[in-house]
Amino acid sequence: MNYTYYIADVFTNQIFSGAQIAVFPSAEGLSLVQMGLVARELNLSETVFLAQKEGVESHYIMKIFTPRGEIDFAGQTIIAAGYVLAACGNKLPADEAHTTVIFEQNTGKIQASISHSEGKASFIQFARTVSPVVDYYVPTDNELAGFLGINQAHIDTKKYATRLVSCDVPYLVVPVYYYEAVRDAAFNFSAWSQSSAPQTAAQEILIVSPKTPYQDSDFAARLVGPNIGAHEDPPVGSAIPALAAYLCSFDHMQKGTYTFAVQRGDDKMRRSILNLEMDHKGEDTLNLRVGGEAVMAAEGTMFIPKI
Repeated sequence: MNYTYYIADVFTNQIFSGAQIAVFPSAEGLSLVQMGLVARELNLSETVFLAQKEGVESHYIMKIFTPRGEIDFAGQTIIAAGYVLAACGNKLPADEAHTTVIFEQNTGKIQASISHSEGKASFIQFARTVSPVVDYYVPTDNELAGFLGINQAHIDTKKYATRLVSCDVPYLVVPVYYYEAVRDAAFNFSAWSQSSAPQTAAQEILIVSPKTPYQDSDFAARLVGPNIGAHEDPPVGSAIPALAAYLCSFDHMQKGTYTFAVQRGDDKMRRSILNLEMDHKGEDTLNLRVGGEAVMAAEGTMFIPKI
């Protein structure tokens, strides 16, 4: 059977930038095995399969696959799915201001709001409430520098500190002083395996710097790890809740609502801009909103045989 799919460039307003996400807006009838094979064939960071919930308007079951298999949550897929559904024209009811849609991922229901400008989707934002767990047991700075391939002196030990943060998925968040340290980091698997890092259960490290050469961003972020290729710069949408919880874990962050722009990549590496809003109340749960733009890059048809 033939299925139409779209490829959206997410967290950007420039084609050939941002994160490439494939979306099948009408994936009813596809099995998990078929979805996995399709994702492997497209070989993008994520492929999204949407099936409208029977009898419920603007409510979609969302399945997310990487080339390696199914995952439970990804923030960038919500932006891509909302944008593609709005672009399809007949998938979502739209008014002059915004459209609301529910995406049901494996982790639960997530509400997204799609803003419109001149009849087109211009900004997609979703809200999440997370219950973060912050652990102070982390590798030494010497170990961090060794498996990240950076100068130990560039690890921030004054305003911030390395912490293990989990919002369902654990991330080792490493603050650095300089933007160049984010971009130049080179993960060393041998040093990683010989350090105490594997004991943390975090398979991905989020390197963050509050310095960036771009005026439209407050932080530069990059994911590295044992399962990430040496030259890859994967989307960071899934790590944004952990980053928000990480920032709120420091005493110098006063209670209140904060808005940040987080950049991933650079002009040569599909630069993305993620907008983060978080309500820091010093409670066990954290309310946050993540948003961004998207542009359409491709439309295609795939013949998917029954298996």
